[in-house]
Formats: sequence, C-alpha cells, structure tokens
Amino acid sequence: MQEIDPYKLQANASQLIGRQWMLITAGTPDQFNLMTASWGGLGVMWGKPVAFIVVRPNRYTHQFIEANDELTLSFMGDSYRKALKICGTTSGRDTNKMEAAGLTPHVTASGNVGVQGADFILECRKLYTDMIKADGFIDSSCRDRWYGESDPFHQMYIVEILHVWAQEA
Repeated sequence: MQEIDPYKLQANASQLIGRQWMLITAGTPDQFNLMTASWGGLGVMWGKPVAFIVVRPNRYTHQFIEANDELTLSFMGDSYRKALKICGTTSGRDTNKMEAAGLTPHVTASGNVGVQGADFILECRKLYTDMIKADGFIDSSCRDRWYGESDPFHQMYIVEILHVWAQEA
C-alpha cells in the first residue's frame, strides 16, 4: 500500500460509510477485534483531518477502542460484502471474525491492524469521545427510531486521520 495525503482522499463519505460500510479495527497485532460500521463521517475538526465513528458500549470492539489510543478504518470493495456482513453480525467474543470472514490482517508500520485487500485504510488516533445522550436529541424521531428501551446509546469518537494507506494503482 502507498501513503496518500488525507486531504487528497477522493471519496464520498456518505457513500463509503453509509452504503459500502467500513471495518473498525482496534487492538494490537496479537489481540484485536473488528466490526462493521455504517454510521460515521469524515471532515476537519480542530485544524486536523478527522473521522468520527460511533460504537455501542456493549460491542466487543468497544473495549479494544477504549484500551488503545489508535485504531483503523478499512474500506473494502463490493467483493467483500459477505465478509462485511459476517463482521457486523458475529461477535468477536466467541469467534475469530477475521478467519470466519476470510479476511487477513494488515499491520501498518505503526503497529495498527487494518484489513488486507482494503481499497484504503485510515490509520487514526483518538482525539475526543462522549456518549450520545437522550436529552441531546433535537429531533426525537431519530432517538425513537434507533434506540429502544434496552438499546444502549452509542459512544462517539472523533479520531485524527494520521495516515491514509491506499492500494497502489
């Protein structure tokens, strides 16, 4: 993979995250977990290129995100759709999701784990986090649609994009 400037990333965030989905991976090469996510965004905050992601605290990947300062976001092509579904519906608590989905880890030079075969991997560092709160909703229909009585609210992370690794052309 080759490194590209985050500001030169030619990607439609709504399409990438909302339609193609992404794999959030956190941990070390020896112990990590990944999950599929379809909520988040890309932009600029505090003068830095950033992504924002949301993860429910009951997801196994959450503990890896909490325990580490860095994480990766891997964006896969359509041929990986079945693997993305496995990583989004299977728990890493009792399954090696990489193996079950037929994926291979890609360890970056910084020691972060992404997914081999990704179109690109964003290597990120946590900057800010907070829980989404019921009283923060201005449009309560979003809360009512996505959060039931027993569904925990997501924890939001704003992460600085340190490196963008892209497939070589």
